[in-house]
Amino acid sequence: MTSTTSPLAASTPAQKTKIYEVNIEGNLHEWGQPTISVPQIRELGGLPADQPVIEIDFQHNTERTLGETEVVELKPGQGFGKKVGFKRGDR
Repeated sequence: MTSTTSPLAASTPAQKTKIYEVNIEGNLHEWGQPTISVPQIRELGGLPADQPVIEIDFQHNTERTLGETEVVELKPGQGFGKKVGFKRGDR
């Protein structure tokens, strides 16, 4: 049996981990790494594998479908850096 460890749980108190907020369908999820992959977005947000993941740029009001192997760079904190979110796409 294998278990997965959340990036937040993997850090020790001695390490000062930057916390990233990932907006998935309007819900904010804390994330402890500067990048997140499409499979990780699916797992974190409970998105089904048969629907595409769409990146939403709130600053420019644009959307794009992410490839299954894409990795997205995150910025720490809320309100500064990239203002993006993710949602499931249409089948």
